[in-house]
Amino acid sequence: MDFKNFDRRNYRTVPAKTGYGEWAATYEETVPNLLDIRALESLRSIDWNIARECLDLACGTGRTGEWLKTRGVSTIDGIDVTPEMLDRARAKGLYRSLLLGSVEETAIAHARYDLIVMSLVDEHLATLGRVYQEAYRLSTSHAKYAVVGMHPSFFMTGMPTHFNDAEGIPKAIETHVHLVSDHVRAALKAGWTLAEMYEGLIDDEWIRVKPKWAPFRNYPVNFGYVWKRNR
Repeated sequence: MDFKNFDRRNYRTVPAKTGYGEWAATYEETVPNLLDIRALESLRSIDWNIARECLDLACGTGRTGEWLKTRGVSTIDGIDVTPEMLDRARAKGLYRSLLLGSVEETAIAHARYDLIVMSLVDEHLATLGRVYQEAYRLSTSHAKYAVVGMHPSFFMTGMPTHFNDAEGIPKAIETHVHLVSDHVRAALKAGWTLAEMYEGLIDDEWIRVKPKWAPFRNYPVNFGYVWKRNR
């Protein structure tokens, strides 16, 4: 669905590559771990430390890669569409390789990953079919695919993905609203089976970090899916 149907901020909207290029310098200071890391930590169906090769789709500044390393994931490749974000990921020295490219068409030649992770990405994709298909193409027969993102119900409150630029002016990044059923249809069509689902709510910890979000207490704010292959 088009986020414009819900938008209450009316910020100037920029494409994802442009927006994250501008946001890269302050990204890690402004995105709370509650949004993505807590969702990853809530997933119970993945034995992170036994992953042999991992692909971090839209790796950004490498914050997901850092967390994966703490869970014992030793070999990680990353891909992102934004050079400025990749520069910051590269400086951390976490990744075996870092590629500039699209999560929907990575140009990676062959399947080899038994773990694929995609965090805070789906809202910037107009459709979901291609990214689920690409992850399947790159996965081994026993792979798992963790997808973490902002909950569609929270986008429906009218708040897009946004940041303040170098002049302090708020800008929105192009946002699309995907229902849970959109993920399920795309994943099943690509060949994945659902292993686990997590939905996080705005709670006391969230409100300590984001006091202005108090009116949204108990709203769904993020999700985590684990998809698996059995063949």
